[in-house]
Amino acid sequence: MSLDWIYYAISWILLAWHSAWDAIGVPDGAVIGTNWAWILAIVFLVVTVRVILFPIFVKQIKSQRAMQALQPQVKALQEKHKGDRETLQKEMMELYRKEKANPLMGCLPMFLQIPVFLGLFHVLRRLDPANGGKTLYGWTVGQFESASQAKLFTAPIAGKFGSTAEELARLGANGTTVKVIAGILVLVMMGTTYLTSRQMILKTGWAEDPQQRMIQRLMLYGIPLSLLVSGAIFPIGVIIYWVTNNLFTLGQQQWVLRKFPPPANVSTTKPGTSPRGPVQPAKSGGLLGRAKPAAQVPAKPAAPKVAAPKPGAKPVNPKKGRPAKRKG
Repeated sequence: MSLDWIYYAISWILLAWHSAWDAIGVPDGAVIGTNWAWILAIVFLVVTVRVILFPIFVKQIKSQRAMQALQPQVKALQEKHKGDRETLQKEMMELYRKEKANPLMGCLPMFLQIPVFLGLFHVLRRLDPANGGKTLYGWTVGQFESASQAKLFTAPIAGKFGSTAEELARLGANGTTVKVIAGILVLVMMGTTYLTSRQMILKTGWAEDPQQRMIQRLMLYGIPLSLLVSGAIFPIGVIIYWVTNNLFTLGQQQWVLRKFPPPANVSTTKPGTSPRGPVQPAKSGGLLGRAKPAAQVPAKPAAPKVAAPKPGAKPVNPKKGRPAKRKG
């Protein structure tokens, strides 16, 4: 299947935004070693795609809320059909259909952005001066030459961390500069990718199902770490797109998650932890585990009991019992 339609669509959006910035006076020449009209064209390619996908993103959040609200019923079905996977799957699909919850909706926005990413990757990889004089998916020769010479702080947007010496020579770039700029952008790309996953998990809660929890951990740690390797083959322009997309996602998720807050019964802490940290078992024994005894107050001596007079007896005068004093 030919993907030329994607390449033409990406090229058209890039060229449209570049022409718009050029028309309002953003310099196409290098300022601080940067061709801002082309950098802004890549940034607003992200804005264009995210605006188009925004309704789907809202549906994704609503679907996740519906899935979270169904967790008690899902647990009940798991207990009821323990050991009968086929019946369990059938009952769960019926539950999702009845409550209009779609488990696949959570991944849809990400999958829809993959063609855009691949299209931009392919287009920027073709921005090689060796192809000079050729048109590229509707580009004029002038537009092609302008884009192939576009730079970010003197590093070509078509260059990458793993560019060969021959490729750098064709781009007229310094290898050290390209590696420094690309390396910094890769680290920023990893950090913002981690933050977007962490933000979503903290707001929507950790999954109770072990398999879904494992997927969440993969999204949180595995994908950012994988970018450390794959980032070496991404053109700088593609990394700019990825970082901008992550920053847009952080802002968009914050707004949508405030408008559609998670259910009150959703835990945002990892299983086995409390909101203040890991649950610690009570210590037994030792100085810290023993309760301090209360300070003992010496008891006051009890007052002697005086026998009450018998009924009908005359009261005793204590003075009469004493011997009389002798007169001198």
